[in-house]
Amino acid sequence: MKQHLKQTLALLIIAATVGAFIYYFKQHPEAWRQLGNIPPLTLVILFLLYICFTGSIALILLATVALCNIRLPARDGVLLTMWSSIINFFGPLQSGPAFRAVYLKKAHNVSLKTYGVATLLYYGFYAVISGLFLISGLVAWYVLVGLIVAGIVAAIALLRSRLSLARKIRALPLQHTYKLALATFLQLALVAVIYTIELKSVNPGVSIHQAIVYTGAANFALFVSITPGAIGFREAFLVFSEKLHHISPTTIFAANLIDRALYVSLLGGLFLVAISIHAQARLTRETTDSSVS
Repeated sequence: MKQHLKQTLALLIIAATVGAFIYYFKQHPEAWRQLGNIPPLTLVILFLLYICFTGSIALILLATVALCNIRLPARDGVLLTMWSSIINFFGPLQSGPAFRAVYLKKAHNVSLKTYGVATLLYYGFYAVISGLFLISGLVAWYVLVGLIVAGIVAAIALLRSRLSLARKIRALPLQHTYKLALATFLQLALVAVIYTIELKSVNPGVSIHQAIVYTGAANFALFVSITPGAIGFREAFLVFSEKLHHISPTTIFAANLIDRALYVSLLGGLFLVAISIHAQARLTRETTDSSVS
């Protein structure tokens, strides 16, 4: 009965995911038209960068779990990243982190309390780096790099102070804290590169400095978004911060259409890969079981 329930739930999740993909592109047909105006080589580069971005998310997951003193196999980390990325985009209230927490608790007995503290540490790094991106238009690039390093060190020092939450963070392994910080910086650096290419494909006059400030503003939509992929919230943050990055609303909306179409296409690919990995693992188990019997 329990196995039958799991299979039914898995089929429902698959059906809901496929339906979400179809619904998204049906509601946003202009996304396909925007993609048609971009050179194929640029699309390939962006798609490869998004694969690297997914890899950085997997590194963040592995570092976060390592902070909980659990060694997660790389295969499990990649597969969990695929599923949680899909759920985070299409699920309510960006529910990817909650899905990861529940899975890790059931599959690897990861402490939800410790995982929650480690996740807050990640969000702290995310906010510090994004904030520095946001003010990067006011300083030179080498000053920005110095501020990012100083900000990460300061955040670690602050979080490991004598505050109540800090005492819990201080108990986390320090070497994995730095790994999490570096993985977070890699994630946001890849996002900045992706956004730069997308903006320049719409408006070649956009500078790298503008794109970095734009990235910082877009990243903060993560903290308040309740829609799939932060639809509407990210655009609002970018429009309201126009005086910082000086990118017109027309360029913002065009670049975001391209970004969402690319990312949803990537999620579709991840969905197929995740399904095939599950099918392969199940086939392997059945083959092993039959040979034993």
